[in-house]
Amino acid sequence: MSAPGFTNLNAPAGYGMNATQNGGASPPCQNGPGQTYQSTYPTAGYYGAPHQSYPSYQGHCAPAPNKTSAPVSVATTTSAVGNPLYPIVSYPSAPGSSQYGTLRSYQTPGPGHDPSAMATPAQPPLQQVSHGNSAPPGYGVAQPPSPPAAVNGQVNAASPPVLQHYEESSAPLMTHLYGAVQPDACAPCRDRPPSGTPSASVHSSPRRHQGMHCGYVANSGVSSAAAAPSSSSSDEEDEEEEEDEEAGADSSSSTSSASPVPNSYESLEGGSYPDSSVPPTSDASKAATPFGFGYPSMPPAYQQGPASRTDSSPAHGGYNPPGYQPYSQPFPTMSQLSAALGGLSGVPELQVEGLRPVNLLQERNILPPEPIQPPEPNLSAELKKANCSTSTFRCTLTNIPQTQALLNKAKLPLGLLLHPFRDLTQLPVITSNTIVRCRSCRTYINPFVSFLDQRRWKCNLCYRVNDVPDEFMYNPVTRSYGEPHKRPEVQNSTVEFIASSDYMLRPPQPAVYLFVLDVSHNAVEAGYLKVFCQSLLENLDKLPGDTRTRVGLVTFDSTIHFYNLQEGLSQPQMLVVSDIDDIFIPTPDTLLVNLKESKELVKDLLNALPAMFSNTRETHSALGPALQAAYKLMSPTGGRVSVFQTQLPTLGAGLLQSREDPNQRSSTKGVQHLGPATDFYKKLALDCSGQQIAVDLFLLSSQYSDLASLACMSKYSAGSIFYFPGFHLAHNQPQVAKFQKDLQRYLTRKIGFEAVMRIRCTKGLSIHTFHGNFFVRSTDLLSLANVNPDSGFAVQMSIEENLAETSLVCFQAALLYTSSKGKRRIRVHTLCLPVVNQLSDVFAGADVQAISALLANMAIDRSVSSSLSDARDALVNAVVDSLAAYRSDGSTLQQSGLIAPASLRLFPLYVLALLKQKALRTGTSTRLDERVFAMCDFKSQPLQLVMRSIHPDLYRIDNLSDQGALHLSDGVVPQPSLLHLTAEKLTREGAFLMDCGNVMYLWVGKSCNEPFIRDVLGCQNHASIPQNMTQIPDLDTPSSERTRAFLNWLMESRPFIPILYVVKDDSSAKTSFFHHLVEDRTESAFSYYEFLLHIQQQLSK
Repeated sequence: MSAPGFTNLNAPAGYGMNATQNGGASPPCQNGPGQTYQSTYPTAGYYGAPHQSYPSYQGHCAPAPNKTSAPVSVATTTSAVGNPLYPIVSYPSAPGSSQYGTLRSYQTPGPGHDPSAMATPAQPPLQQVSHGNSAPPGYGVAQPPSPPAAVNGQVNAASPPVLQHYEESSAPLMTHLYGAVQPDACAPCRDRPPSGTPSASVHSSPRRHQGMHCGYVANSGVSSAAAAPSSSSSDEEDEEEEEDEEAGADSSSSTSSASPVPNSYESLEGGSYPDSSVPPTSDASKAATPFGFGYPSMPPAYQQGPASRTDSSPAHGGYNPPGYQPYSQPFPTMSQLSAALGGLSGVPELQVEGLRPVNLLQERNILPPEPIQPPEPNLSAELKKANCSTSTFRCTLTNIPQTQALLNKAKLPLGLLLHPFRDLTQLPVITSNTIVRCRSCRTYINPFVSFLDQRRWKCNLCYRVNDVPDEFMYNPVTRSYGEPHKRPEVQNSTVEFIASSDYMLRPPQPAVYLFVLDVSHNAVEAGYLKVFCQSLLENLDKLPGDTRTRVGLVTFDSTIHFYNLQEGLSQPQMLVVSDIDDIFIPTPDTLLVNLKESKELVKDLLNALPAMFSNTRETHSALGPALQAAYKLMSPTGGRVSVFQTQLPTLGAGLLQSREDPNQRSSTKGVQHLGPATDFYKKLALDCSGQQIAVDLFLLSSQYSDLASLACMSKYSAGSIFYFPGFHLAHNQPQVAKFQKDLQRYLTRKIGFEAVMRIRCTKGLSIHTFHGNFFVRSTDLLSLANVNPDSGFAVQMSIEENLAETSLVCFQAALLYTSSKGKRRIRVHTLCLPVVNQLSDVFAGADVQAISALLANMAIDRSVSSSLSDARDALVNAVVDSLAAYRSDGSTLQQSGLIAPASLRLFPLYVLALLKQKALRTGTSTRLDERVFAMCDFKSQPLQLVMRSIHPDLYRIDNLSDQGALHLSDGVVPQPSLLHLTAEKLTREGAFLMDCGNVMYLWVGKSCNEPFIRDVLGCQNHASIPQNMTQIPDLDTPSSERTRAFLNWLMESRPFIPILYVVKDDSSAKTSFFHHLVEDRTESAFSYYEFLLHIQQQLSK
């Protein structure tokens, strides 16, 4: 699907097999129209009754005849918004909305959705599962009462430590079943099944033109779930409720035929808008010459403008002499600018500054000394205060264009970047018998609805008038009655609801963790097993869960090894299955055990594992059969599978061949094999997703392992991918330390199970493409078998209808999940933004970081579906198009040079930096697995981490002072200025810290002052600094305290601790450090100034 108003990344491209990525609208399991994959595995049965241990049914995975698995003993060792009451925000009435003005909350149900109408795959013998509305063993099907469910749905930032919990006990929750009305898609998409793994639409042509705006329509209802935990319930519990509700919303279109979950979530959740117009197609725009990295014949020098250097910037060193020449040019006043751009229609002063013309060829120091802040939307103070945090919900345009034509004219992409499950310090948790939701579009009540009176509220997404339930009149915070607008749901844009059993299709699952470990010779040689077992032993008691938590371990080389950990055994039993072509589970009841009951056996096994395979000579890896076994083992319950792999799979299903040509790593002509070599891992992931199983991959390899194929197991099952290139216990200590820290975070971080997320938006807007790790169940519903606080998502949007009737639009993301404590929770985020009708206002509100991150997602999809060169060309054309649109709108200013609005002044710099990163660079030696991992990171990380990867932060830290420092409760944190990423800013007399997100470099100049080297690094002089220094010592000096306070402050802002390399002129990390100086010229890429000249040349065509 093409991004509205944005052309180059969205040209129609021919898709090869499995080229589709998790970022778009194509069906998940399709090789051709209407042709879906059959489930690879038989369906599994349900686990036992709720709130008990979940026994496996006998015979579920009984060994096939003629197969034997001999038990082998394992030797073990012991060991306040809303001040005005009516209204808070006024919205126009939707056509015909007056007829709903007197609706009561107990109306006759609308047309229902019959979940039993879904096709059910044939069940194998002994299958203990029933589909449709019949209840499986131990389960009752939620019977929907006739009245509609009212749902409360908004909150402020949420997080585990501090929880505001609101409880009510009133009338029982009534649920109304709403049939889902599938919106019409545009013609090219009508034959498509309603579900699919998302993959961004991309254009094969490098030319700038606009593609067809067809695809997913966003405004279908969000599900809500409720289960009433105690007021002291943890944040994890709150989160789980929401996943169940959303996950079940529409599984009927899942390609996995093995799912035991009844496909009727949509009936619990509510439907979408009955009418959806087709997004308008845009006219093709002018073509541009494809961009390739050649150099200008005479690279000119920068023009030195009046911008002065800040005092904190280091002096020029002995690297690159300044090349700027004095140049001056008069700029218009703000009044002239406003008149030339047709008025600013009430845009505040801050956004007027965003329109200030900047001559990029003249103004050299465009990077502000402080971190970039997102633009503030032009809203009232009350709405700004109530709005969702930009760390959770961010839009590429903080002023939404009124029409698709206006968006097309701006040549900027419209999209959202979400971090829905992030760790929060404060999260209102609401326990109520009534969750107030719009009866039409199923939006959760939020701070941006309007109350017509005490008994009626108008939805801010579809404008329907709804009744206020009696229970909602009571405010649990103030303990007062008659002030519904002061309820926490209406005061907070991020909230979490405890969902009741009425919203569950089955009892909440327990926390189940299965570890699948490579124990081949290559794995033993790398030494990861010792680190893993020790880390898991240390964190066993910290695994998220409750008394029902279950764990299991499987190891593999050329055979599969299971471990019987049943309570009562004196030691673990190893069960070896050598028939990898027809894998089976030897003893289904004893391989996943209750952690509390079998903890000592689990500890014995972890202590014994490293030595058990120390002398192995088995070099083969049967990863595919091991995953098949994990799928069969986990299917009855769902949960998390953690796979640790150290080489290319060589045996059984899913075996792979090496596809990398080392001689092509530096090629400038294109990169091959960015897509998977087989669809085995994608099919398996889709089957896992249907069973609520997520697969997380840890790749610890020094050789090519075809991550492009292996990553599919995590992409399509909502898993995570971790990569540790060159891992070796003895020879790569930095990677070992990072593996230890990452594993600790991974094992102990919050987790949500059987989750779904739905994104709703104001009528007239639609969603057409998703980016991230998930499976798309319907047009706006993402299936997330697991959800974690470190994953981000991106969404592309289009404008289907004129928004002239409203001054505000809203977006709402609802995440339904099961917490590790077995509670169903719904976390809801709502964002409000103004609508504008002037092109100047669109540019004034452009969020350059969000735009860059969204374009990175789109470019990565295109590099897989089309080619890397096309993706690179499209990124450059995105800059050319947006600057051309700005210049054409403000042409009366008669500016010469390369002019950009201040809001987009960093756009060319960010795109150049993106072109030089591992994911998209050419001409620089890049291992294929490292490139693919960088692409996966861009697609699954939240915005803040993506931007650090694209454009690292550079600071000078040998002269830190308390001037301008942050004064926190636990100390003072220096705040050095940000520097441009160029060697010109480095001096041999200084020390510079570069923060790249997952790695940090401390570059120490040869002439760096000795007090810094002595007081901070603990060395006598520069020559005595160790070659592979990766830690700053804890010294009792003021300089050391300041430096460590700053480093710790930076590291606390991210979930995974980065590796720190101390870089000298002769160290091995020096090359990597200088690769990140993106403003400098390399053998195969432009300098920043040359890139600007190239942009100017393209604009003049």
